[in-house]
Amino acid sequence: MATQATAQRRFSFLQIAITLQPLTIFLQAVSAGLLLTSSYGETLHSVGARVMYGASMLYVLAAVLAWKPGGGSPRPVWHASGFLVLASVQVVLGIAHIPLVHLPLGVLMFGLSVLALARR
Repeated sequence: MATQATAQRRFSFLQIAITLQPLTIFLQAVSAGLLLTSSYGETLHSVGARVMYGASMLYVLAAVLAWKPGGGSPRPVWHASGFLVLASVQVVLGIAHIPLVHLPLGVLMFGLSVLALARR
């Protein structure tokens, strides 16, 4: 009985991590708009980037914790790791000020995160 409760808790942690992905990326899109129109937009976008990256790392942690003890499919770990790679590229592109790739990658990441949420 305790293992079932633990599995549900881990599943919930994974659900929370997957839900945070599209939310943080959407907030990045909003702060990008503010970046263009207000003086505090750059600060919000910078802080949001750190939060989004942290959410990506949390997603990897949650996927590993849900997979390893239960012996389930490692597919969520691969998805989360791939998303972390995309988030890393996104951060590098943002710091390098390459909006030609940064913006479409952000849209792709949002779409992939919504897809991951819908598949759960």
